[in-house]
Amino acid sequence: MLQATMSSRRESETLMLVLNVSEPPSLWHELSGSIRSSILPTRNRPSSLTQWIVSVIYGLFPIVHWARNYNLKSFKSDLIAGLTLASLGIPQSIGYANLAKLDPQYGLYTSFVPPLIYAVMGSSRDIAIGPVAVVSLLLSSMTQKIVDPLADPTTYRNLVLTSTFFAGIFQVSFGFFRLGFVVDFLSHATIVGFMGGAAIVIGLQQLKGLLGISHFTNNTDIVSVIRAVWVALHHNGVRKRKLFWLAATTPLLSVILSTLLVYLTRADKHGVKIIQQVKEGLNPSSVKQIQLTGSHVGESAKIGLICAIIALTEAIAVGRSFAAVKGYQLDGNKEMVAMGFMNIAGSLSSCYVATGSFSRTAVNVSAGCVTAVSNIIMAITVLISLEVLMKLLYYTPIAILASIILSALPGLINFKEAYIIWKVDKMDFLACFGAFAGVLFGSVEIGLLTAVIISFARIIIRALRPNIEMLGRIEGTNIYCNMKQYPFAITTPNLLIIRIDSPFLCFINANFIRERIIAWVTEGHDAIKEKTGIEVTSVIIDMSNVLNIDTSGISAIEELHKKLVSACVQVAVVNPGWEVIHKMKLSRLVDKIGARIFLTVSEAVEALASSAMKQENSDIV
Repeated sequence: MLQATMSSRRESETLMLVLNVSEPPSLWHELSGSIRSSILPTRNRPSSLTQWIVSVIYGLFPIVHWARNYNLKSFKSDLIAGLTLASLGIPQSIGYANLAKLDPQYGLYTSFVPPLIYAVMGSSRDIAIGPVAVVSLLLSSMTQKIVDPLADPTTYRNLVLTSTFFAGIFQVSFGFFRLGFVVDFLSHATIVGFMGGAAIVIGLQQLKGLLGISHFTNNTDIVSVIRAVWVALHHNGVRKRKLFWLAATTPLLSVILSTLLVYLTRADKHGVKIIQQVKEGLNPSSVKQIQLTGSHVGESAKIGLICAIIALTEAIAVGRSFAAVKGYQLDGNKEMVAMGFMNIAGSLSSCYVATGSFSRTAVNVSAGCVTAVSNIIMAITVLISLEVLMKLLYYTPIAILASIILSALPGLINFKEAYIIWKVDKMDFLACFGAFAGVLFGSVEIGLLTAVIISFARIIIRALRPNIEMLGRIEGTNIYCNMKQYPFAITTPNLLIIRIDSPFLCFINANFIRERIIAWVTEGHDAIKEKTGIEVTSVIIDMSNVLNIDTSGISAIEELHKKLVSACVQVAVVNPGWEVIHKMKLSRLVDKIGARIFLTVSEAVEALASSAMKQENSDIV
């Protein structure tokens, strides 16, 4: 009697522990907390306005943290890295502007303002900011479907700047509201496939510059590009010239030597296409070119959103890679805020979408960078180039810019990683191949959409048909595991333990879960009775993996409970999530289940066994 009383007391204490939890935070509380934690570096509430301002400054500008310990030795390392970075970044920026269908100076503008903003707001010490090939291609391929850059270059440029402004707005919003999961829609496999397909398309498009083709397609798919090259070859679109194939030892050296040779030999008079005039001077304001009204605002916002996600994905991926190597932590939300502000500022100063570059970051690290000051050095070098050297680029051959872009592409095609994805997860590889084939044979948008659809289809299928597992106890312990994974786990007589392996019990899977559990109880009942002659009298539903539930899920649990109880089967629920137990209380489902809610499976097993023993004793009496 004493033991039964103590057991009953423990059950009551456990039930009160489960039910008497505080209410989960509201949606507004989570959103405001996200913004606050994105700005303030600590959770301590500032006691005065001054402290609050200081906390905001520390939160938004990580440079304040490390600048206090900055020294001459670090500056020397950053100076060398910044100059090395500029030697690669200047010719690349000009080439990427050409890829984005913009005048060459816009690539240099993008390598000046955004790196300065990022240097004071970003949390990465290594990442190199500027225009990149993939985003340049993405921006041009989508924008030129709205406006032809050759027929109306002014409107085209305005749309690019507006899309850049929207990209910055989206990126800041992702950071403030902790919406980093949007970036995660593009899985690792998707990025591998997308980068590979984009690298091939970018490479093929450089045939226009390398072969000197005058008329070329605006489409980005491989079929259209190859057809344009074929037509050009058969219509004498390529002129023979002796000075064309000029090997480049480094990007900057190739630009200098090729420009000098074209100038001395006047090769531009014999078919070699050159940049011609490049506007010199500091970034002009482009505030009036941002079009927030008119017929193209929706398209600009869509382009900005896609570019924002791709740019963040590339930047955060490269930033985290080098941060892991050097042993420091990269703050993803601060990165999004920094990227957003730099692109907003960039859009107002004649820049297009900037992000972190894989190739230039690797050069930056190899050159010995210590902090983001290397970005500042690079930006200053670009400024000097804009003020002094632009006239010297008049005779730079376009073919050299194409070769510089081509030299940066092999690193984007990762066959080894694609093979690993194939070995590890075939469905992941399908998303990878979908992105690759979509970009290659359709467009960059089709490639991304294909991969996202495949990834979402996988998630939806898993959500529609979650695993329902039968648990058994590891002998000699109170650990209960999936019996398919651990066949040696033992069952408990008269008892079935079932776990719902889904974070959400909602309208898309509630009926499936209810019917599946009923089927398991029925099949398990018949199998156990046939094998041992013992009937199943109790069922434990482990909901420890269920983090949230909606009204359909609550109705399913209620119907399941009614059906099992009417069949004289005891039902217990184990460890529902915070949101789940709160909604079960609000819907009064807890009252209908009664005291059969426990923290652990072992507690539920002990309680039901005790209850069954009491029932047997009362039947004997």
